Amino acid sequence: MNISIMPSNYHPSEDEDYMNDRQLGWFRKKLLNWRSELLAESEETLYHLKEDTQQHPDQTDRATDESDRALELRTRDRERKLIGKIDEALRRIEDRSYGYCEETGEPIGLKRLEARPIATLCLEAQERHEKMERVQRDD
Repeated sequence: MNISIMPSNYHPSEDEDYMNDRQLGWFRKKLLNWRSELLAESEETLYHLKEDTQQHPDQTDRATDESDRALELRTRDRERKLIGKIDEALRRIEDRSYGYCEETGEPIGLKRLEARPIATLCLEAQERHEKMERVQRDD
């Protein structure tokens, strides 16, 4: 994949071949930037958790702090899982399967990938998946 020829103002277009080198490079860059942001936030959280070890004499203040820490850790756990999905998407870019539905093999589509660059299913397959989950949950 040759992303060095991609202009800085490039944006994927429906007018070009689907998942060509430029599009793959653009999504790769988008995913890497997103991953870097998540890692920076994670490091910031670790720093705050290490620094904010003060004990509050007031039970309410202590409970608020513990609740805030628990929320922060849950958020970071979700982001850790998201980083795993980003890494999987980057692997799919490398093997050139990125942008294609894991179930049908059909293109996922540029608009869907721009909104959710870690998507692995086309819209129709995703809707079927969600419908099956709702049915199973209702049983």
